[in-house]
Amino acid sequence: MGFLQNYSIQHWLESCPQGYLEDTYYGHHEGEVEPTALLEDELLRNQAIGTSVQLVVGERAALAASSGLINCAPDHYSKCFLSTQTLDEARHVEVFTHRLYDLGIKKADLESTIERYANPDLVKFAEILLEKVDKKDFFAGVVGQNIILEGMAFSVFELLRSANIQFNPKFAHTLDGTIADERRHVGFGENRIGSLLQQFPERKAEIEGMQRDMSYHMLAAFAGQLRSRDRREEIKRVKETAAQAPPDPQRTQSTWKGKVVADLAPEEIEELLSDTVLSEFKKRLGRIGLDYQTPTRP
Repeated sequence: MGFLQNYSIQHWLESCPQGYLEDTYYGHHEGEVEPTALLEDELLRNQAIGTSVQLVVGERAALAASSGLINCAPDHYSKCFLSTQTLDEARHVEVFTHRLYDLGIKKADLESTIERYANPDLVKFAEILLEKVDKKDFFAGVVGQNIILEGMAFSVFELLRSANIQFNPKFAHTLDGTIADERRHVGFGENRIGSLLQQFPERKAEIEGMQRDMSYHMLAAFAGQLRSRDRREEIKRVKETAAQAPPDPQRTQSTWKGKVVADLAPEEIEELLSDTVLSEFKKRLGRIGLDYQTPTRP
């Protein structure tokens, strides 16, 4: 019964709003602000807006998926967990949207800003997922949401946190809570899909094909965000700004997968992120009985 208890509303209350999110303000410590160097540099600000828009797009998809899966969940425990996940995803949408406001986006311009910056492959990724949810396909929806989307988000958030902990603690601290949320969501997906696959082995090939298609658009989205000339210039300017700042003994160089992300070139970040996400997919899918399907590299 232990894993069922982890799906309960009470467990969510104790671990999330009364746990790691206690005393946070829109996910970060109250009083933290975006760095002046970022707000005053138009290129850095635009890149931060673009990154935040991708997070909003992904979290809006996650919100629509988790809420849509509640009524087609086959058991009470899954319904309860998905109800807590829906609130988690709504919070993620809110905190990343609030960051856009902190970056100077006016509320009246929010939707046009999202439309302008949204990566088309990320939008397609979301469409594949939400098509399954709209059909009330709980099995495919949970794989797409809690294994693929959440697994991708978990790694992206960890990388972004590592890249920002020195230059932008506010954003890094916002990511701390979302990382903790995603860890719970992925755990639910693994537990639930493993048992469903035993019930419906005939769905295996179809689900694996969905994983391949979603993985392609995920990799293409990474490429679209990291291969631009502005991204290379952004990394250069952040390094220059960090080098000019007085040393702070409270902040140490953060590493991810053994690498100091702030020291990597865009193509190295893309390779590290893609390889990490795909490697984690292989392990996760293997644990639940699915064979990883290799997508075409964009």
